Amino acid sequence: MKFLVTVKRVTDYEAKVKLKADKSGVETAGVNMIVNPFDEIAVEEALRQKDKTGGGEVVVCSIGSADATAQIRSALAMGADRGILVKHDGAIDPFHVARVLQKVVEKEKPDVVLMGKQAIDDDSGQAAQILAELLGWGQATSANTVTLEGGKATVVREADGGLETVACELPCVITADLRLNEPRYASLPGIMKAKKKPLDELTPDALGVKVENRVVVKGFEEPAQKKAGQKVADVAALVDKLKNEAKAL
Repeated sequence: MKFLVTVKRVTDYEAKVKLKADKSGVETAGVNMIVNPFDEIAVEEALRQKDKTGGGEVVVCSIGSADATAQIRSALAMGADRGILVKHDGAIDPFHVARVLQKVVEKEKPDVVLMGKQAIDDDSGQAAQILAELLGWGQATSANTVTLEGGKATVVREADGGLETVACELPCVITADLRLNEPRYASLPGIMKAKKKPLDELTPDALGVKVENRVVVKGFEEPAQKKAGQKVADVAALVDKLKNEAKAL
């Protein structure tokens, strides 16, 4: 089977980010960048499914600047076979991410597209669903168990109050949730091999996609500072403040 897995370059979730001076976005200079954690889970799942099915190919794809090659190489070090970078500087909204991926899918013809359920930088969680619609494929989102058998994908996903099982015919789009698996660490031999694995570069124009974002971010604002709390001597004082100051009673 052939798997296409997306990997997005995002800021480290442990980094303390700051807004740019013009408040147009988050300052990334000097900030550690990583593979989007949900995408890393998707890569791991593709590798496990490849082993279960007895072979195949795992192709990783990223859309972004030349710096995103580092994240592709990280996925290749985990065990993916080759990478694709669609070079694009600047913002790109979920619709155009999906349109670019549609062209990549049409070129690569994978059996399964695996993506993280969302990116931790913008939290949109829309690209996979739009991609499935553009392709006319079935989709299963927020997977915590994936079974591929008999030309069909069976996915167990968390729902309110329990688990939901959905099935769709291959080819399909699946998005990975946090509890799907625990990604492996890249071994030293894997890191060395990743340097020699194929990494193709494309552009949206070469794929026939003109990026004209439908969603434009006007600016960012930091959240308002919370006021310091107050300590009270006893319950009576607490009730008094809730009633007369907070007007909560």
